[in-house]
This record gives sequence, structure tokens and C-alpha cells, in this order.
Amino acid sequence: MFSIDTYQRRRAALRETADSGVALFLGHRESPFNYAANCYPFRQDSSFLYFFGLNEPDLAAIIDFDEGREYLFGNDITIDDIVWMGEQPSIAAKAASVGIGESFPYATLPDMLGKIRQSGRTIHFLPPYRGETSIDLFRLLGIHPDEQKEKASVALIKAVVRLRSVKEEQEIAQIERALETTCLMHTYVMRHARAGMAEQELTDAIERIALSNGGTVSFPVILSINGQTLHNHRHDNTLQNGHLLLTDAGAETAAGYAGDITRTVPVSGRFDERQRTVYEIVLQANQKVAETCRPEVPFLEVHLAAARIIADGLIRMGLMKGKADDAVDAGAHVLFFPHGIGHMMGLDVHDMESLGEQYTGYGDDIQRSRRFGLSNLRMGRRLKEGFVVTDEPGIYFIPALIDQWEGERKFRDFINYEALKPFRNFGGIRIEDDLLITGEGCRVLGKTIPKTVDEIENTMRHE
Repeated sequence: MFSIDTYQRRRAALRETADSGVALFLGHRESPFNYAANCYPFRQDSSFLYFFGLNEPDLAAIIDFDEGREYLFGNDITIDDIVWMGEQPSIAAKAASVGIGESFPYATLPDMLGKIRQSGRTIHFLPPYRGETSIDLFRLLGIHPDEQKEKASVALIKAVVRLRSVKEEQEIAQIERALETTCLMHTYVMRHARAGMAEQELTDAIERIALSNGGTVSFPVILSINGQTLHNHRHDNTLQNGHLLLTDAGAETAAGYAGDITRTVPVSGRFDERQRTVYEIVLQANQKVAETCRPEVPFLEVHLAAARIIADGLIRMGLMKGKADDAVDAGAHVLFFPHGIGHMMGLDVHDMESLGEQYTGYGDDIQRSRRFGLSNLRMGRRLKEGFVVTDEPGIYFIPALIDQWEGERKFRDFINYEALKPFRNFGGIRIEDDLLITGEGCRVLGKTIPKTVDEIENTMRHE
């Protein structure tokens, strides 16, 4: 938790920018994974964490925009709770710890909301993404789960996105702390990856590093020799010389802030000529992003700058043809680079995306593109000082996608399908850093993690 002043200031800022009525914030409940008393590790809703700081289950809060009052709802523990969990602060003490003066038992929440509804005042809420929260909203407000995302408060969403997007210094410090652990995770993979190892051995090891440093992983680890599968959470392959190993992993601090880094390394410890050539193209695109990111630049333009680097490199390799600008304008590069250049990061590794990409990743001045290859980008909005974004270009050789496009005779003016045949088993390369947008440009956050070919090979040198 941060200081009391932090949470009071954040809630005051929300009251200043929000509409009239009240805002209802529902914290998470425990989530069982096979029976009621055996639950997944608890993780609080990030917006609840941001405004109230209490990382424990069965809490709710109301901010009254009209009267300037704040309420916390929860239950004091019983003697049975003490037997199983030990002494716990009272709900009043929890409220006071984050600067809230009024607290009530959770059972009184329906009555208070009922009175607010009867008065005709608006109850703002954020779109739910957990089934338990949807059920609670249905019980409390009578809004069917099928209608909740549509009826969530756009005014509250925009206000929360506006506040959470710009990171405070103490938030940056938390992200840097997460990246210290993330660095240990990635350098472990570089120093220990060997032919004959199972992917699971490395996955287990870096998850332990995250846990042993006081947090957890910020998302399920992606560690695979099949790097062409973007979100590959399987770890059942055996490493062999000649394979590329892609690791997309990050730590999360106890306060909930994330790191998100990707590195791709040769299992043998040395890139072969083809691997080095493709890797250098991706690295050049990664560096282009860092050169391009600065306040007021649309992230869509950053993505396109990276895409042109990738297309130009593949043209020089003979895998694409024509002019890079024309290929990117047509969307032909998407065969090799089928995702966006990055996303917001903070309390969520894909920060605030549960609130809706149209609000988190776009704005009133920049709407989602309808162009092929751009319509699925998570983010295109103008960058602002204080944003934290990922920088993650990649080149992937996806046999099923290559076969489909070739069968459809797609982009034959830009893609050399014959030259692609030797690359069917190449895999994929992604390089990812986390960037803080500063007043004049951006800064790569965290400790330096080996990234150039020489740095990686030197780190992997097998003595």
C-alpha cells in the first residue's frame, strides 16, 4: 500500500472529474479452483486497488460525488476466522488506513444502494470481467449480466482511464521493482537454457524467482520453442540446438504493479546466420519504437514505423518484395507481424483493458482504424507524459497462416511464397521492453537485460 494521502488524493481527483451520482466499486471475492475453501491466490481488482489500496477479498466501496462522502463495506472477522487466519484489523480500521471515515457491514450495501436508486440518482459502475462480480451487480442493481457491459458508466470509465494512465513517481518505482525481478527471470533463462532441457524446467525456475522476490508472475509465463504461436502457454517441448527459445514473462510486485519483457535466444548459445538476420531486423524495429515514442505522437504511428522497418528488412532478405511503404499500406506485413506494437502497462500487465480498448487504447481524436492489419490493434492513442507502454515488435513464421494466404493468392505482389518454404519451421522472434513516456521522449524502464546479439551470446556462453 501507498500512503493514506495517495488514496485520498486519487479519490478527490476522481470526484473532481466525474459526473454527479455515486460510484460503486466492487472488490474481488475469493475464487475457488476446485472447492470453496481451496482458492486461487487472491488478486484484487486493479481499479479498487488504485483508489482504495486494500488487497483483500469481500470489500466494496461507494464514492458519493454529490455529497463528497466515501464509504467502505466489509465484515469484521469472527472467532472462527481468527482460528484459521489469525487476528485481522476491523473494517473501521481498514477504512481509516486509506482515509475513509465511514464503514459499514457488507450486508448493509444493498439497502444503501436501494435508497440511492429510489432517489433517482445515478449509480456509476465499471464493466465487470469476473463472473462473481457480475452476479453481485445483478443482485445489487438488478442489471442482468448480459447488459452490464453496455450499461457500465462511460463517464466513470473515462475518468478512471484518465487518472490511471499517467503514472505517479511511486508507481514508476513499483514497476521498476517488478522489472528488477523480471531481469532475474530472463537472465536465468539465458544462462541455463541447454539442449535436452524441458521447457517446463525453465518455466518452473523463473516462476520461483518471481515468488521468492515477494510477488508473483504478472501473467502466465510464455516460454516456448514455438515462438510463432503468440500466446503459447504450453511448456511440454524439449529444447534442441537449432531452436529459438522465446520467453515472454514478467513479475508482479506485492502492490500489484507489473513487468512485461520478451527475449528470444538460441538454444545453442549462438545465433545461426538466418536467425541473426531476422533477429537484427526485430531489434532495429524495437529501437525505432524507442526513438519514435514521445508525447503527442499517436501510438498508431509508432506501430507503423516499426512495421516499415520489418517490411524493409524482409524485402532485403527476399521474403517480401516491392516497397516497404506500399507493403505496409496494403497490410502485407501482417503475415509476419500480426499484432500491435504494444499496450499500456501498470497495475494490469495490459493496463485497464478490462475497461474497454476503445477507452484505454483510443480517444476522441483517434479512433480504431478499419484498415487491414490495423483494425485489431489494442492501442493507437496519442502518447502522454507519464504513460508506460510496451515496445514489442516481432517476426513470426506461422505455417497455417502462410498456407492460407498462399492458397488465397493473397498479396502476391509483396510476398515471395517460394522463398518462405525454408522458413516454415523457423519459429518466431519477439523483443519487448517497457517504456516510460517522458517530457521529451521516452526511457526504457528497469535494469538492462541482454538484448543485442553479442550481449545474448556472451550471457549464454556455455563454459
